[in-house]
Amino acid sequence: MSDPARDLAGYGFAIFVPHYFERTGTQYAGDKQTIFRNFPAWGKTVWDTVGFVCQQPEVDKERVGLLGFSLGAYLALSVASVDTRIKAVVEFFGGLPREMKFFMRRLCPVLILHGESDPVVPVSEAYDLEKELQCRDIPYEMKIYPQAGHGFTGEAWQDASKRTLAFLTKHLSPERSI
Repeated sequence: MSDPARDLAGYGFAIFVPHYFERTGTQYAGDKQTIFRNFPAWGKTVWDTVGFVCQQPEVDKERVGLLGFSLGAYLALSVASVDTRIKAVVEFFGGLPREMKFFMRRLCPVLILHGESDPVVPVSEAYDLEKELQCRDIPYEMKIYPQAGHGFTGEAWQDASKRTLAFLTKHLSPERSI
């Protein structure tokens, strides 16, 4: 997480990285049962982090975005689906849990970045999210990287970084009226 955070901070974004595993005493997501059991607590950690971030003097609480990788993307989208403080989400190789579609009150603009050959989170998750955003008429951008898996390197990473910066600038810049 340090490289993307450092890159975005270099463009003037205030960056905070929540350590949601600490809330449950875990080191990583583990199996599906562990994820299912801990997902609400991890989501609460993201929610609490947004509250903390909004209280910081260097942060404009009207321009808060989330960026998540894999499980972090699922958490970011889940929190954004019920939290009006979130104005944009960038999700890398994640998705929106099916259960959240029943609880979703809203969603902000989303940038979907996914590898076509992802063996961990199938690319169908990206297409399912796209369909949900289209049905709800929510602005989104999407890039599926051919032959990329669960994580990007080289040209795919460079392109994803540029898209992330452009998307966050577009949806969180001070000139944009929200």
